[in-house]
Amino acid sequence: MTAGPTGAVELRASPIDELLERVATGDRLAFEQLYRSTAPRMFGLIRQILRDPSQSEEVSQEVFLEIWQTASRFQSAKGRGISWIFTLAHRRAVDRVRSSQSSRDRDYRIGIRDRETEHDSVAEQIDTIFESARMRAALELLTAVQRQAIELAYFGGHTQSEMAVILGVPLSTAKTRMRDGLLRLRKALTEEPVPASAL
Repeated sequence: MTAGPTGAVELRASPIDELLERVATGDRLAFEQLYRSTAPRMFGLIRQILRDPSQSEEVSQEVFLEIWQTASRFQSAKGRGISWIFTLAHRRAVDRVRSSQSSRDRDYRIGIRDRETEHDSVAEQIDTIFESARMRAALELLTAVQRQAIELAYFGGHTQSEMAVILGVPLSTAKTRMRDGLLRLRKALTEEPVPASAL
């Protein structure tokens, strides 16, 4: 932070911000410096979500490729470079989790279809599917920022402090989004659904 000619305070770009701006021009040296500066923290963030080391390495490489290709989209006026990078990393990791879950769900459905099951087992599966659908519907009732906070905490396994860094907001704001989201989610899940016969 420095004082400008008029005495007004000017914010200086962080080293990461400056490196991203150079990467946007195709500067390979800047990209190498950016990689060395951020790779360990990025890998740690992704590993927290995916758990699996090899998948975490794959996703880290995908994120750095995305940074190289899209660094021109970063705008320092809208936030810190490290937050932008962590947001890309989080999004990629969550996408990988969802993709893996979809694959497991598909395999599970095929396995169920190909196996004879007792009536009680089928009823239990229907209840599970219903509850999953109900949870997805409840999440859709949240605001975008509330849903993002819930996903970071419960699907991403992040602490509130980590959420604040990823979202680029004060800790108090992250806590408020989480609290409001949980209250709204609880209300949606505890309300009795309207019976189909009443529609």
